[in-house]
Amino acid sequence: MGSLLEIIALHPADAEAAQEGGADRLELCASMEADGLCPSVSTVSAIRRVTDLPLRVMLRLENSFTTNGADLNRLTAMAQSFLAAGADGFVLGFLTPDNQVDVESVGQLVSTFPGTPWTFHRAIDAVLEQPRAWRALRTLPGLDCVLTAGSSIGVGHGLDDLCKLAKDDPGVAGVMMAGGGLQPEHIPWLYQSGVRRFHVGSSVRQDGSWTKAYVNSRFVRSWRNLLDAQDARE
Repeated sequence: MGSLLEIIALHPADAEAAQEGGADRLELCASMEADGLCPSVSTVSAIRRVTDLPLRVMLRLENSFTTNGADLNRLTAMAQSFLAAGADGFVLGFLTPDNQVDVESVGQLVSTFPGTPWTFHRAIDAVLEQPRAWRALRTLPGLDCVLTAGSSIGVGHGLDDLCKLAKDDPGVAGVMMAGGGLQPEHIPWLYQSGVRRFHVGSSVRQDGSWTKAYVNSRFVRSWRNLLDAQDARE
């Protein structure tokens, strides 16, 4: 399997540049100062009009990994609106107050869009017991990707743990998507461990700015070339 390159897009211009640079998929969100919240339906529609790349839309209302019944009801309705606007999948993830995967809440939400693939986001990096969390994720229908940095403060600190997780369990490697401060020098180590999915955000923007710069297609192309070179060594 060739490597997958997912780029965060906040606007249509981001999506166009990401596709031009060779991205495989987009994550759509807003409010990066809160580590990514739901975008507007109009933004999803606008991005869908300028790209044919698969779109995974963030389902997250607050800068928190916990949720409640009212929020789940809102997210259920929003998910249907996003699908109507052109979304192909979702990005979500909830934890219990004691920092375990909230299987009940996640399961309740994903049951409202059966057959739609989704990513469990970096809430996984905040759990207390990683093996238990990964076992819980295996029980959730539709999950085909887990975005993780191996550490709540980024891949630079979690790289060794990511590589060990992937090497020890090919099933984990098959769904793991490395992201969260990902740098080019991390790629060979992750690739050798069996990871083939990579998620990039600020590093494809001038000066890493979310507010002053759009995605730069040349920066995306450099990531694409790096992953293609790794694939060619297979």
